Amino acid sequence: MSATTAPSPWPAPPPPRQDGGWRFAREQASPLAWLFELRRNVSITPRQLMGCYLLLCAVSMGVAVGFWLQGVTVVSLFTGLELLAVGAALLVFARHAGDCETITLTGRELSIEQHVGPAVERVRFRAEWVRVEPVADDGSLVELSGEGRSVRVGRHVRPEMRLALAQELRRALRLARAAGARAVDQET
Repeated sequence: MSATTAPSPWPAPPPPRQDGGWRFAREQASPLAWLFELRRNVSITPRQLMGCYLLLCAVSMGVAVGFWLQGVTVVSLFTGLELLAVGAALLVFARHAGDCETITLTGRELSIEQHVGPAVERVRFRAEWVRVEPVADDGSLVELSGEGRSVRVGRHVRPEMRLALAQELRRALRLARAAGARAVDQET
């Protein structure tokens, strides 16, 4: 007689969040400031990538020199072409390894800074005029619009997580608007 056990079909409840319920945002030192840093998920830094490339060059050149000494000179030509092609591909990768989007909500100002390669684009909105909407159906980028301008964010967030990003942006904007309204009421 044998017995088997099956795992429970119910997932374990998630542990309570230590960060106040924010997945993407970090509250800043000021009580009315939030920072959303959306970065590309890369597993190797450009410096580590350069070290790997130099190691590849050393090994490939060692093999090419070995063949050269045996009288097969054409291998060094192909080794050079290979290393140039790999170097060009790694250069393109390294240029975009630092791509990110930074969304900062401070008081009544929402600023978005997008780094794509060497280009940096900055947009500022008054927080009380910003609308947060998905561009199309689920999985699409999140569009922040107001004052006749719009910007799309969330390129570095998995498509299934973009709805959660939009909800957190709305929550932070609501909190900022409520705090701004309280500040105006206290002034009068």
